[in-house]
Amino acid sequence: MDLRLTEREAAFQAECRAWLQGNVPRGPALSGDTQAGFEAHRVWERALFDAGFAVVNWPEAYGGRGATPIEWLLFEEAYYAAGAPPRITQNGIFLLGPSLFEFGTPDQQARYLRRMAAAEDLWCQGWSEPGSGSDLSSVRSRATRVETPERTGWLLSGQKTWCTRGAYCNKLFGLFRTNPDVPKHKGLTYFLVALDAPGVTVRPVERLDGDPGFAEVFFDEVFVPETDVLGGVDRGWNVAMATTSSERGLNLRSPGRFLATVDRLIALWKTAGRPERHREALARAYIDAESYRLFTLQMATRLTDGDSIGAEASLSKIFWSELDVRLHETAMGLLAAGAEFPDDPWVRGFMFSLAGPIYAGTNEIQRNIVAERLLGLPRRAV
Repeated sequence: MDLRLTEREAAFQAECRAWLQGNVPRGPALSGDTQAGFEAHRVWERALFDAGFAVVNWPEAYGGRGATPIEWLLFEEAYYAAGAPPRITQNGIFLLGPSLFEFGTPDQQARYLRRMAAAEDLWCQGWSEPGSGSDLSSVRSRATRVETPERTGWLLSGQKTWCTRGAYCNKLFGLFRTNPDVPKHKGLTYFLVALDAPGVTVRPVERLDGDPGFAEVFFDEVFVPETDVLGGVDRGWNVAMATTSSERGLNLRSPGRFLATVDRLIALWKTAGRPERHREALARAYIDAESYRLFTLQMATRLTDGDSIGAEASLSKIFWSELDVRLHETAMGLLAAGAEFPDDPWVRGFMFSLAGPIYAGTNEIQRNIVAERLLGLPRRAV
């Protein structure tokens, strides 16, 4: 891995920095988990798209610039260093998007990718259910085949929960059981669903900070046409595993996010009078963020060379989620007496960081994956 930037990479980095410095909204950003904040973020997402920065690593036909994985990481570093808002399009462009490129038909790619990048369609993830979380293969929401002269497709019934920003999105991608008579991993199908379809009910779920950042979604014989099956009937598990690799690996939590957090943390330490007792925690924060950057650059180099990312995505997810908690715990220690005010961005960030070891697959499950698939340890008998 060569850490030196090529001439093209350096020029791309400079272009990203210049545009972001001149266009990032100034002042406190509204939470994207409120209706007003979501709409404000949507305006920003459209500005990114119009300038060619919404999905820099996608082909130009879908609004991208054909950037390499390394260039995408350079953009992400510039994005967070400029203090730009969180991406409300992330479930679409970082999770569903890569799966559409890998498994989607040309028609599906044409219908969905550009609208996704332009924030015209906002996607939530419909995987977890009240009785199915870490064991994704145990989902019980079902899809029943329907074929009449008027329509051909599926009727979806069941419930999904913990759908991030589902209260505001207009689309959902999710797993439904299409064959109950085969092993549970093999009877699942991946559907693309319009949330304004008849039979869909969306109920917001408040987080600890009071914002309705999640939703539970109910399906009462919701019709989905055959053309909105992604990857083939009863083959949804393969598509879902590709999506989880995107969620746990490079896409969802780029190093730029944590490098910028460390910079803010150091500034907070200076404001607090440079207390000596927090110096070691700050040093570890800097080292860990830089380590994650180097690890991710290594993965990006492998992708550029035509390799793929497998179980290493689980290793990455464990590291970034626990790093986020440590960073915010250090911030809480620096805030000290002011930490009881929930409007402080650090406090809100701390509350959200606690969910990191749970979402995208609990870290307990990720450790099992690392043990078995990276370290070659035997599966523990139950």
